[in-house]
Amino acid sequence: MNHTPPSAGTAVRPTHRRRVAGPVAVIAAIAATLACQAQNSSSSSSSSSSSAAPPSKGPRGEHHGALGEAGGAVPEGTTVFDEDVPAVANLRPDLRKALRRAAKEAGGDQVALYVNSGWRSPQYQNLLLRQAIARYGSEAEAARWVATATTSPHVSGEALDVGRSDATAWLTEHGARYGLCQIYRNEPWHYELRTAAIEHGCPPMYADPTQDPRMKK
Repeated sequence: MNHTPPSAGTAVRPTHRRRVAGPVAVIAAIAATLACQAQNSSSSSSSSSSSAAPPSKGPRGEHHGALGEAGGAVPEGTTVFDEDVPAVANLRPDLRKALRRAAKEAGGDQVALYVNSGWRSPQYQNLLLRQAIARYGSEAEAARWVATATTSPHVSGEALDVGRSDATAWLTEHGARYGLCQIYRNEPWHYELRTAAIEHGCPPMYADPTQDPRMKK
């Protein structure tokens, strides 16, 4: 757009004020509109976030969100001794007992058995499976990492995912004497109870869960 310069008898300051006032008015109007939209968005999201918001990922990889601890999410710093966490409390008693016996010895070696995941509700397991399918691009590939709710040993309270590399290293060396065995080669954190291992050592590992006959039910 072309602008005509002011004549000699025209004051410049009023024209300058009009040029500034225009953008200020527009900015004020935009700010008011955004504030209104933010208020409406906040009120609608607060009513749906508890059921629709995707879970976030904690520092250790555990999931938090709509299902929360009651469904199997694990707070940061959880160990096998934390009875108040459902992911630990709902493990099978024999597995939990073996884990705590192992943890006491590991503590003497300055190693703590932290929990990344333990018992999970079927709803939580299904959520993890949907996320795995989205991440890996197919059900077949996701099955190498996450089982269905009907086949997962986490849902039945028979598996624990151990946190931190020093703990998995300790269990690799000492776990069998407590019947604690790594089941899948691609999951060095996943342990289950195999009581025969106390005398005979842990059984050969499956390459991944798709090789486990339990996953084919």
